[in-house]
Amino acid sequence: MTKYTVNCSILFQELPVLERPAAAKAAGFDGVEFWWPFAESVPADSEVEKFIAAVEDAGVELTGLNFADDIPGGFRGLLSNPGRSGEFRDNIDVTVGIAERLGTTKLNALYGVRLDDVADSEQDELAVVNYGHAAKAAQRIGATVLVEALNAVESPTFPIVSSQGVKNVIDRVAAETGQTNLAFLADFYHLARMGEKTADVLARYGDLIGHVQIADTPGRNEPGTGDFDFAELYTGLEKIGYDGWVGLEYKPSGASADSFGWNQ
Repeated sequence: MTKYTVNCSILFQELPVLERPAAAKAAGFDGVEFWWPFAESVPADSEVEKFIAAVEDAGVELTGLNFADDIPGGFRGLLSNPGRSGEFRDNIDVTVGIAERLGTTKLNALYGVRLDDVADSEQDELAVVNYGHAAKAAQRIGATVLVEALNAVESPTFPIVSSQGVKNVIDRVAAETGQTNLAFLADFYHLARMGEKTADVLARYGDLIGHVQIADTPGRNEPGTGDFDFAELYTGLEKIGYDGWVGLEYKPSGASADSFGWNQ
């Protein structure tokens, strides 16, 4: 049986952040995941405590958490941005500390978008170093750092837009830092938008997959609103032995609480 976890940074936006874990629980889910849930890259201790309490009080598992990024600002990751990588590093211990207290073992570190005034090679070198720092910290609690591909249609300046691109990053981090606790966050919405076939992804990269996320294509709404073959995905995941959570990272076509009819 598929275990779904609700991404409460894209779903339940009608509610304040701290009310979303309870809303997910009320909708029948036992897991939640978040992008960086704070306004600041390094939040105050009181804000961290409030977030942890909201998850614990809701009675849900925090199945995944992003390291600090600036999605509202369009940066899609700070770890490869020379001007802001300090913000990424400053929050590593905060992220790992939250994960340790809530039993979270999947931590997503988004690659940064390309910058006009910085050479690609400089960004790539910095990304490897910072992935290494994040992975070393995560290793202390038995956690895995996830690497995700986005799609170039919606994120044209994002450099990692394929499964092979993710593998290249993971391999380079292992070779240059010795950290091997990195895995593929396979968001099949983004991969499908880039023309990747589900069966091919699972056959070629299945052993790298540490977490799965879904949304229907092409609109990124809930399952049943597009043309993505979810039956093929679930059959394929079972075949490769994936038994982890499947993250619901879709934009609800209406109210979030009304978007789960497909899961009846």
